Amino acid sequence: MAQHHFLLIAFPALGHINPVLQFAHRLIRTGILVTVSTTLHMHSRMDKMTSATIPGLSFAPFSDGYDDGYKYRDSSSDDFQASTEKYFSELRRFGTESLANLISSVKQNGAHPFTCIVHTMLLSWATELARKLHLPSALLWVQPAAVFAIFHYYFKDDSFIKNKLSSVSSNSIELPGLPLLEPQDLPSFVTSVSGVGPIILRSLAEDLRVLQQEPNPTVLFNTFEELEADALRVVRDTFRTIAIGPFVPSILLDRENNSSDSCNDNMEWLSTKTESSVIYISFGSLSVLSKRQMEEMARGLIDSGRPFLWSIREEKEQEKVGEYMEEMEEKGRIVKWCKQGEILSHKSVGCFVSHCGWNSSLESLVAGVPVVGIPQWADQATNAKLIGEVWKTGVRVTTEEDDGERIVREDEIRRCVEEVMGDGERGKEVRKNAAKWREVSKEAVQVGGSSDASLRALLDQIGATPTN
Repeated sequence: MAQHHFLLIAFPALGHINPVLQFAHRLIRTGILVTVSTTLHMHSRMDKMTSATIPGLSFAPFSDGYDDGYKYRDSSSDDFQASTEKYFSELRRFGTESLANLISSVKQNGAHPFTCIVHTMLLSWATELARKLHLPSALLWVQPAAVFAIFHYYFKDDSFIKNKLSSVSSNSIELPGLPLLEPQDLPSFVTSVSGVGPIILRSLAEDLRVLQQEPNPTVLFNTFEELEADALRVVRDTFRTIAIGPFVPSILLDRENNSSDSCNDNMEWLSTKTESSVIYISFGSLSVLSKRQMEEMARGLIDSGRPFLWSIREEKEQEKVGEYMEEMEEKGRIVKWCKQGEILSHKSVGCFVSHCGWNSSLESLVAGVPVVGIPQWADQATNAKLIGEVWKTGVRVTTEEDDGERIVREDEIRRCVEEVMGDGERGKEVRKNAAKWREVSKEAVQVGGSSDASLRALLDQIGATPTN
């Protein structure tokens, strides 16, 4: 059998890049050559120091016409929709041309030709390119299978979701394989009528439409069978669904007090704290909290009386809580950046206050760290629903309307932290479930585990498929 060579194409967002890199690592460990491609700007932001040391991994960035990074306009500006749609159009045009040239040049130069294309969401043109070049392809879904199922039903028939949202009697949504959902549990792209939401929704619809034109439409999920068996099952009548996750940093999968192997200021500080005593707070790479919300968070953390480590990436964001900085630094630690997998792997961390992005949700699950969910947008509300009510590894905060803004009050933050870290029955249940899913998630990617077996079966199937 010829050597496999996978081309992994990632939409230029860290929420797509990170699982693609972890997937690449997993493929390489099975002896496969991998080339990762994304835009030049996103490539420049990647942490290549870890990736470049792995034999078999190469990079092929391409220009999208915005090599300094596309700056999204304010959603209230007159040209927001036109400029955003133009960006997606340019990404399609430049990406298709560049990667077609890459695939052709690799073949002509006598290097290992590509045998499969895998791409993340919002890149339906990659499926079309693979079809044109007679290469097997798959969509890598970097959100939970439950969210894929929601979009599947949303696009399939108005009666599933759209009609329920407009109903005056009941907005509760019942979908096969999913828990009962309320509008606030849905991905924000389904309910938003302005901003980037409608554009993303149209792009996702195109993803699924183009995919269904394939003779064997394949979706690879960054999840595992034991976690989302029902959601995976209900879409198998339309798609070939394969769970091959979780894609998380290896320090989490190999964790047996891995924290002792790391030596940096954050880990040294954590090592001075008792087991499961520290609150870790991070809202990912895209979410920006208002000044009022940041102040509520600061007061809630201070009043909790517990040590905390808060990752606030931008200096201008740290300035929002400047008046509380001195008091916060007495009880906790504010950092611009940290390796999240490393932090979550430390024994002293007992709670993760999170936006519930899917990568963060999986990392907390594999680490066995309970979550206080404060979802912001995209798939995060659905993820928080699953964490709080299905897997029961955390709680979701309750927000209040205040002068047109949904706010989580300081006392609600303090209450939720105490609920998952305290000695009450809910805290014990959450920690028990977190410990259970930690073990199940690790077993899934071990040799012979559900995700490992599914990935090897996929590779065998691709190897048996002739390519031109």
